[in-house]
Amino acid sequence: MLDYAETRQFLYREARLMDSHAYDDWLGMWAQDAHYWIPCNEDDLDVRRHVSLVNEDRVGLEDRVGRLKSGAHYAQDPKSRLSRVVSNIELESVAGEGRLVVYSTFNLSAHRRGRMDVVAGRTRHELVSEDGVPRIAKKKVILVDNDHKIMNLTYLV
Repeated sequence: MLDYAETRQFLYREARLMDSHAYDDWLGMWAQDAHYWIPCNEDDLDVRRHVSLVNEDRVGLEDRVGRLKSGAHYAQDPKSRLSRVVSNIELESVAGEGRLVVYSTFNLSAHRRGRMDVVAGRTRHELVSEDGVPRIAKKKVILVDNDHKIMNLTYLV
């Protein structure tokens, strides 16, 4: 799989693609059996029984990207100007499964229509290899303030 330096570059690339609204390239980083989850209210609820801010499989991700690219997404017209810092990267191999679990933290600044929002959280990526290319199989984002009102979370986190 990836070593530490390659994993760090992988996360940095994902951040750059999200910040620059390179939606198709970002989607290309995902595995076919993708799952993207941002829990709401608590960090570790049962995704099947509780409300989530985001809970999408590959088809949901494709739909999200389609909406963001369409220009008809009012909450992103104009697009938020984004800048994030990714740090505290830790690797954990999942023995026998060919998966790499990566933990990180982030701070994201989002500016739109004269308003600056700061979003902070922790991320858990599960990376797999598809045809020798690392892909995101699962991504779980724990927002620091997931139990409070969030104004506009329609961009990629």
